Amino acid sequence: MDYAVIRSGGLQHKVSEGDLLRVPLLHSEVGETLNLTDVLAVMSGGDLKIGTPVIDGASVSAEVVRHGRGKKIVVYKKKRRKGYQKKRGHRQDFTELRIRGIRL
Repeated sequence: MDYAVIRSGGLQHKVSEGDLLRVPLLHSEVGETLNLTDVLAVMSGGDLKIGTPVIDGASVSAEVVRHGRGKKIVVYKKKRRKGYQKKRGHRQDFTELRIRGIRL
């Protein structure tokens, strides 16, 4: 099984061709094809290549499927006996990508 480990938005993702992937928001149009060049490792035909930190010349092509917002995360802070309570919510923006191919 061929796969690559890429870095996007400070996170690392293990991807294969045809995978759907959610990454932090990228400012691209829906339907646009992106070339992700932060490839940290590639497994191809039983041969593993690991970059230091990235592999030169390697890229992963991906198509932007949609943009959206994740589920709400509730952050609740409280100090006992002090009357201190704070409730905050957060929804992270994301871009959904479909992996089209891995190139070395």
